[in-house]
Amino acid sequence: MLKSIQLIFGFYPRRIIRSLSAIPWYRRTRKEFRKQVKEKNNPFPLAGNYPCLTDKNEEGGYASGHYFHQDFFVAQELFKANPRRHVDIGSRIAGFVAHVASYREIEVIDIRTLSNTLPNIKFVQADMMNPIGDKLKGYSDSVSSLHAVEHFGLGRYGDPIDVDGHLKGLNNIYDILATGGTFYFSVPIGPQRVEFNAHRVFSIRYLLDYFNDKYTLQSFSFVDDKGDIHRNIKLDEEKINNNCGCKYGCGIFILEKK
Repeated sequence: MLKSIQLIFGFYPRRIIRSLSAIPWYRRTRKEFRKQVKEKNNPFPLAGNYPCLTDKNEEGGYASGHYFHQDFFVAQELFKANPRRHVDIGSRIAGFVAHVASYREIEVIDIRTLSNTLPNIKFVQADMMNPIGDKLKGYSDSVSSLHAVEHFGLGRYGDPIDVDGHLKGLNNIYDILATGGTFYFSVPIGPQRVEFNAHRVFSIRYLLDYFNDKYTLQSFSFVDDKGDIHRNIKLDEEKINNNCGCKYGCGIFILEKK
């Protein structure tokens, strides 16, 4: 419950405590800086206050977590595959899509708008739960959807409520992909559930059952609950049944359409 309150209202008690405890340090260092400005006749006048009270105790960056690892890993795999055309469904513009656009063209479909025109990115706004036209069937030899399908039909991004939204999205993706094409796919994995209206969490068994008649699994990787990636894991019954030990992990599937 506390985590939900923090996410909804942005109330983080630990961050507040750290910020309050840093105030004496901030006042002390600001006083020292003002002293140096005066003594050295510094050409940069000291303007308004802009306290950054917690940055000094944080790392230089976070090379961990679902989005960091999936975006980096799949962008690398796509670079090696070098498909004729690549279509993405709902992945992060500031993550995976930007990685890919740095070295090739990518077509993006998302229910949300994209205001900026960006090099190498062709954008189409569409609801992937709706039926697709015949022109899109077998359209691309390569499709990705990273951390997106779990949201379909939950209303979070302005989409209509649909309990089968994830299936409609996956079925449309299957139709867009040409036979023999590659599907790069990720969603949260763990004990199967809906955390409304944030996302679904999928069991590995459920996903494998869905893929069974449609795709051949080329590789499986996952990000565990600690945020570390495990690449190209061989799935056995134990891993499938316990979702690789994840309560809220990220499964990354590379699949070939039959």
